[in-house]
Amino acid sequence: MIKILFICHGNICRSPMAEFVMKDMVKKAGVAERFYIDSAAVSREELGNPIYPPAQRELTKHGIIGASHRARQITADDLQKFDRIYYMDSSNARYLQRLFPNHIGFLPFLPYDVADPWYSGDFTQTWIDVETGCQKILEELL
Repeated sequence: MIKILFICHGNICRSPMAEFVMKDMVKKAGVAERFYIDSAAVSREELGNPIYPPAQRELTKHGIIGASHRARQITADDLQKFDRIYYMDSSNARYLQRLFPNHIGFLPFLPYDVADPWYSGDFTQTWIDVETGCQKILEELL
């Protein structure tokens, strides 16, 4: 089983979007049983909160529901549990290095920063980035 963790700042927009998009993609590809997919935050700011409503609306526009999600922070246990830990932007990478200075192997989700809709309000661009990144990852792993 391939275990994937997506990371963003608060775990209410980009990383849960990636989590649920990837879950949808592996299900549609008929390989869901080969994957365990989750998401987490580098910060503690949004702990316990659901997906940000505009992010959920964007997912819903594409037929994806993430209603059961609650924000959580990455833990040291996650470093052992997950095979691949993808961060959404360079700021997340810096936070990860501060939290876990001896861990190597965090991976960029894309070769560029995923648009942060918390600041831009542009959930459509975030959807495009997330879908692109998930497709790339799935192609690499299948």
